[in-house]
Amino acid sequence: MAFLEVSSLHKSYRIGAATLSVLRGLDLLVEKGEMLAIVGASGVGKSTLLHLLGGLDTLDEGTIQIGHADVGSLPDADIVAFRNAHVGFVFQFHHLLPEFSALENAEMPLRIARRPLPESRLQAKALLGRVGLGDRLTHRPGMLSGGEQQRVAIARALVMHPSLLLADEPTGDLDEHTADDLHLLIREMHREHGLTSVIATHNPRLASACDRVLRLADGRLWAA
Repeated sequence: MAFLEVSSLHKSYRIGAATLSVLRGLDLLVEKGEMLAIVGASGVGKSTLLHLLGGLDTLDEGTIQIGHADVGSLPDADIVAFRNAHVGFVFQFHHLLPEFSALENAEMPLRIARRPLPESRLQAKALLGRVGLGDRLTHRPGMLSGGEQQRVAIARALVMHPSLLLADEPTGDLDEHTADDLHLLIREMHREHGLTSVIATHNPRLASACDRVLRLADGRLWAA
């Protein structure tokens, strides 16, 4: 059963007087529980596609269906609520808030959803412990290694128990050994949390750990 369905997706950007066409009638079906890798050269639109899937950007034409939600047609307020409740993001650059601790960063989506603080703390602590940071709860991002910062980002992405995980080059800024550890963790989290995952990556080792690999080129997806 398709959990994520994209049909005839178009996205362009205006650059001065010119128009840059990034996605050109892209179609995609992702089964519930699938872990999909999207590969392709830099600049082909992998990040753009993930931003559209997660409601961080608006499409020009086409449809994006996630579960029962027509994401492309949701009003701004509804897409924010949908994203916070159902979509977890992991980016290449973790985007942690430097003035907050690992625990405060991980619990941020729960605080945004106005969950009670005791509940938020318990959930965030449990996830940070699961990703190997139970002894780093009070550390701020500047006190953590790159791999540890990305583990906090993974905990933050999963703390709301989303159904969809979107990861944009999640290990692209890490050394090979640390990246391999993160690949394993992402795969474990995908399985344990019953996620459907779409991962954009240049890393062939991460792509090979996924259930399926598609290549983005010429604005569309192709079998890799």
